[in-house]
Amino acid sequence: MITASRAVDAVAQSEGEELEIKPLYLEALTLVERLHRRLLDVIKDEFDRMGRSDVNSVQALLLFNIGDSELTAGELRTRGYYLGSNVSYNLKKLVEMGYLIQEKSERDRRATMIRLSDKGLDMVGKLAQSEVKQADLLARSNPAPDVEATRKHLRQIERIWTDYIQYGAQ
Repeated sequence: MITASRAVDAVAQSEGEELEIKPLYLEALTLVERLHRRLLDVIKDEFDRMGRSDVNSVQALLLFNIGDSELTAGELRTRGYYLGSNVSYNLKKLVEMGYLIQEKSERDRRATMIRLSDKGLDMVGKLAQSEVKQADLLARSNPAPDVEATRKHLRQIERIWTDYIQYGAQ
């Protein structure tokens, strides 16, 4: 059985590339995925502390990412946060629970616009308070992580992947 690491090494060797970055890159991919799951765990834990069980962590993150925007489900998907069927299901549930308002677009009657209700805005406010706590924990950790450098590097990887999708391997 060939592992992802061995597959990348084999491709790199056949192209004569340096191998040093490959294991670091694969570990970074694993960490990004794990951090996303951990973020959902943090949100769930925060809701448990508040005694809230009506919204799950994925739905809460969806509300947070909508913020003060008014957009379509398609626009939310193109932002790159969610998979299609997952978005549709969760948006429907959030509308049913009163966290989102769904209305036909005045510009294009075929499109359905979504925005946060007052209940949704309240939930986002609670999530924002939790994020302030998390940022404070980061700032007080010893040593404090270089969040700016991390953000910069993640943006660079995002740009490389976007270019790869749009233009292919160069």
